[in-house]
Amino acid sequence: MPLSRRRFTRQLLAASAAALTAPSLPLRAQAQTPSPAILTGDRPTLPDGVASGDVTSDSAIVWSRTDRPARMVVEWSNSDRFTEVRRVVGPVAGPETDFATKLRLRGLPPGQRIFYRVAYEGPGGPGDAGPSTPGELVTADRDPRDVFFAWSGDTCGQGYGIDERHGGLLTYDSIRRLRPDFFVHSGDLIYADNPILPELKLADGTVWRNRVTEGKSKVAETLAEFRANYRYNFLDAHVRAFQATVPVFAQWDDHEVRNNWYPGQKLDEDDRYTVKDVDLLATRARQAFFENNPVTPSRDSQIYRQVSRGPLCDLFFLDLRSYRAANSTNRQAQSGPDTRFLGERQLGWFESALRRSKARWKVVCSDMPLGLAIGDSGGRWEASSNGDDGPPLGRELEIARLLRSLRDHRVQNVLWLTADVHYAAAHYYDPAVAAFTEFLPFWEFVSGPLHAGSFGPAAFDRTFGPNAFWRSRPTGAPQNAPPSANEQFFGTVRIQARTGVASIDQYNRIGQKVWGIELPPA
Repeated sequence: MPLSRRRFTRQLLAASAAALTAPSLPLRAQAQTPSPAILTGDRPTLPDGVASGDVTSDSAIVWSRTDRPARMVVEWSNSDRFTEVRRVVGPVAGPETDFATKLRLRGLPPGQRIFYRVAYEGPGGPGDAGPSTPGELVTADRDPRDVFFAWSGDTCGQGYGIDERHGGLLTYDSIRRLRPDFFVHSGDLIYADNPILPELKLADGTVWRNRVTEGKSKVAETLAEFRANYRYNFLDAHVRAFQATVPVFAQWDDHEVRNNWYPGQKLDEDDRYTVKDVDLLATRARQAFFENNPVTPSRDSQIYRQVSRGPLCDLFFLDLRSYRAANSTNRQAQSGPDTRFLGERQLGWFESALRRSKARWKVVCSDMPLGLAIGDSGGRWEASSNGDDGPPLGRELEIARLLRSLRDHRVQNVLWLTADVHYAAAHYYDPAVAAFTEFLPFWEFVSGPLHAGSFGPAAFDRTFGPNAFWRSRPTGAPQNAPPSANEQFFGTVRIQARTGVASIDQYNRIGQKVWGIELPPA
């Protein structure tokens, strides 16, 4: 007779009672006598590998997923030989999270590479554990130390899935080989609204042949289908190896739910959807996002947050989806409920957090660019800009308030990183050429896509005075270029401890550097 979940959990707790006090005590690795379940090969596995994220100077989120009810156990060490390990007993994986679990490792030493391994234990306790999967991460240093990280966005968009003949999701491997301390995923981790079909005919007459799965064969509507979008990405060996060695700091944009979505939207004119309520889709998508990413959990599933990487770098992750008003013509003269973009609560937090930050560089991780005119259907606008080069209107009023606040409080060295538009660029925002002048000049860097169709370049909205110092694509370039065209990009940021200089470089899909700049701190 199969064990009930309650009885199973009781047995796990009893078998692991001694281990529950182990996180604070160093342990020597000891051989365990295999249980009969292990001898027969019937033991929990980790089909999607392991991942870590939101790593600070003394903590990290570790994530994995198993294939049955089992308890997560993480062991970590300062040595890749695991001669001295600390053991942390985590939650029980169950069907309510599709057997995905995560836990926060605490008490990590600052400024060190940490090696960890994840396994799942059955009801028999440690002797009933499946094989472990290793990973590694780098904690932030409390003293000034070089910070090196990468960023990009947009995975498996426009129907471009895993084609092994074209290297699979090769950009992830190129990032991994640079060994950054962590990776900022700027959104569109999945394309829940873009099914992956067996073949795509390309403009040059060749065929892109996808690996296909049933769960990724239609637009995502059910929770199972949103989960299947993440499962699809994890099928790629590059993604699994990347996540095991590079911590991922994730945020979302629109395609985790649907293209250009906003709260309250109805999909009456989209025949692909039987679920017409975007709010219901977003609730399911948010659950799948938190289940499948090493993101700090919160009571209300809040995505915006701050992560400190020591005295040189604080990161501020925005959520430009959850609190926005409906997409509109975006030309309102005064702020109100119909001009929300960040929303009052998030905007207030963001202003205050930036003012309080003592880090040399304040890195804003935005899921959308500030100064590009990004349209929606029916003459509406998708981002904060509205295509009008004059004074701030509509959603631009929130941006103007933020920039004015940073100027008034002399918050300097603010660096914006984003993706979304499927090409790479460097933008300098200059009040000397802007319609709105009450701000300090700043840089915004765009990268991507990681693995999707390449588009752009987009036109500027000159309200905040953006200038293009570099773009990866010329005007008139073919749209929706496939990954095989090698127009996939990611960026890196290296902040030097000795000088405080931030070096920003852009790389293509195969890891070739294509552009770079050095920014001295103010």
